[in-house]
Amino acid sequence: MNSRIWQVALTVTALIAAACGGSGNTTTPPPPPPPGLSTGPDSCSGGMAGDFACSGLSLRKRVPNDAMGGGDGNDIWGWVDTLTGNEYALMGLTNGTAFVDVTDPDNPVFLGHLATNTMEAPWRDIKVYMDYAFIVADGAGAHGMQVFDLTRLRGVTSPEDFMADAIYSDFENAHNLAINEATGYAYAVGTNDCSGGLHIIDISTPNNPMFRGCHAAAATHDVQCVVYQGPDIDYIGREVCFSSNENHIEIADVTNISATTTISSTSYPNAGFAHQGWLTEDHRYFLLGDELDELDFSVPTRTHVFDILDLDAPVYVFAYEAATASIDHNLYILGNRIFQANYTSGVRVLEIGDLSNSEITEIAFLDSFPDSDAVDFDGLWSVYPYLPSGNIIASDVSNGLFILTLQ
Repeated sequence: MNSRIWQVALTVTALIAAACGGSGNTTTPPPPPPPGLSTGPDSCSGGMAGDFACSGLSLRKRVPNDAMGGGDGNDIWGWVDTLTGNEYALMGLTNGTAFVDVTDPDNPVFLGHLATNTMEAPWRDIKVYMDYAFIVADGAGAHGMQVFDLTRLRGVTSPEDFMADAIYSDFENAHNLAINEATGYAYAVGTNDCSGGLHIIDISTPNNPMFRGCHAAAATHDVQCVVYQGPDIDYIGREVCFSSNENHIEIADVTNISATTTISSTSYPNAGFAHQGWLTEDHRYFLLGDELDELDFSVPTRTHVFDILDLDAPVYVFAYEAATASIDHNLYILGNRIFQANYTSGVRVLEIGDLSNSEITEIAFLDSFPDSDAVDFDGLWSVYPYLPSGNIIASDVSNGLFILTLQ
């Protein structure tokens, strides 16, 4: 029972007592509301970590949304202060961005909140470059891109209401943002510019972003851009972007910003909505999450695998099917492990074997959304596995920030 229902129950009890001429002391009040979900620390034992089903993942701490400025959760990213070694979670909320020091994972510290530049919206995306956070929003009017100097978090002793250091306004809305840290370029996608394709920004001077060009071949939902070091010798050392473009994946050469080119466009069976994907570390395979195939085709949670040995002619290899039915949302790869945020089934950790032989195995999970296992758009939004400590941070729409450790 939530607090509002509890208040209504108390009011009704008082009215009944008054109507009956009683003083209220003779009426037994309703029982108090049950406690909220556990906040940890809780080791994964016997298939549970506190209130959360698990296997191989322990809950170090959960920080509810209300403790970070309120609103619903969305994207998450991480930052490591190279001066102090402290680790931070940058968590998107409908009303802005929360900054949490997670250096001590059992005792995270909320440092403050950067309000949305315009209005509340369910879509916010955050990336980091050179100690700056870059934040975009969709469905929030002319929000632009906020730039925030993360070194301002040093020495903060009580939560602050932060202001952005700069606002980039060459687009209004953006659905997602990618940064190639090797080149100092940011790629905003799903904007009101560049036909929804890649809106390319030079952020080499982080607090003075400069527009550099478009790659407008198709509307893009998410993208990863790298200096390519894979097996296709034609493109080694080139800056290449791998885009999830609603009904296909696109590979583009953006080395020459003024003359970007599409290398290839590849569709796949039972495509619902190509949402987001990530490269294996050897740049040999691209793994894609489709946000609508579970709904449209009544299939289990699927991860689509493409062999990109030849960037000009990617080959669809197979779809890994999980034991869950939930919608997959975001995935990231570290070493031979895939870290997935799969809405109502939470964080899922998969291990990559020989992908040419369809070898993917789930090795750990924690279900951040115990209310339901339905094929629905609630629960875990995203996951960030790249903190040097090995701790994993994840963002749940309803249940907040999760700090987890692989056992």
